[in-house]
Amino acid sequence: MNRLLPQNSLYILAGLIPIMLAGLFTLSTFSADGTRFYKQALFIVISLIAFLIASRLDYRFLRRSVVVVGLYVFSLILLLLLFIIGQTVKGAQSWFEVGLFSFQPTDLAKIALIIILAKYFSRRHVEIAHFKHILVSGIYAAIPFLLVLIQPDFGNAIIIFFIWLGMVLVSGISRKHIALVFGLGAAAIAIMWILVFAPYQKARIVSFINPLGDVRGTGYNANQALIAVGSGQLTGKGLGYGTQSRLNFLPEYQTDFIFAAFAEEWGFVGVILLFICIGIVMSQILRFALLGASNFETLFALGIAIFLGVHFIINIGMNIGILPVTGITLPFMSYGGSHILIECIALGVLVGMSRYKRVVHASGINNEFLGME
Repeated sequence: MNRLLPQNSLYILAGLIPIMLAGLFTLSTFSADGTRFYKQALFIVISLIAFLIASRLDYRFLRRSVVVVGLYVFSLILLLLLFIIGQTVKGAQSWFEVGLFSFQPTDLAKIALIIILAKYFSRRHVEIAHFKHILVSGIYAAIPFLLVLIQPDFGNAIIIFFIWLGMVLVSGISRKHIALVFGLGAAAIAIMWILVFAPYQKARIVSFINPLGDVRGTGYNANQALIAVGSGQLTGKGLGYGTQSRLNFLPEYQTDFIFAAFAEEWGFVGVILLFICIGIVMSQILRFALLGASNFETLFALGIAIFLGVHFIINIGMNIGILPVTGITLPFMSYGGSHILIECIALGVLVGMSRYKRVVHASGINNEFLGME
């Protein structure tokens, strides 16, 4: 078994594969010709192969600044190219069309941001309390944030913001400095609300924050998702019997609202099993963080945990009506190849890093912090 599967990958695959299959089975019941089912099955196979390949590599080269900066700049170039040759989908110019497949570079930009922030904070652990590190790390995050925001893709821009915020919090930066930044931000928003925003702009913001306040208009999608989740009750309506999705009351059931479609068919029991699988994946990521060979590996693992965790929370939150609808996919489950591929590669990198957690020489770690590699 060790020859087929890398060390430390069994538990994470035990949680990962059922999540993928849950999404695949949900898609199978709503695709009349089976096209999405077979494409998703192909995406899953390719992503798992990428996971296995990524898990066997040695990632100590990622500690080199030139590699980290190169990957970050490359991701920004891809985001800029979207405005030249990108395809517009659902109003956002966020995709590259490559033959029969599409690729969204935003997911790669999130991972590149995690890597460069992990590198930055790991080399400054002694002086991390200084306010300047909030500003410098904020600039790293602000560039992809703005490029994604003007696509416009507000949902993924929010993910980038939370990746930065989460990594700032776990890096040890002073909470007083963070509170100061948020205080200034809140004051700026309050002033803009009173003096800048027009009435129609205020109405859009209120509708975004509370979509269920207008269930026949802007809140229609969130309301239908909530109905679908509730109608699943304890054991669900059964595979293929989800009326909200099959009768097209639930929009985007294959992507944004696949959790609602799953909950309608599998019920509370199925949702609990899904949460257990998500918990297994997240607990393994946190375990990799605890056993990291250095601060860089630990911060990278925590960044991946934040990245996936925010995706899970926002997607499920908007499916059950407690968070705004932002168009965020459910990791490993929503239809689409690029996000699953990037997510699986990220997990593969974590497994690859865990292979040398106990053999890194102390001098190598010291050199990392001193910037001497």
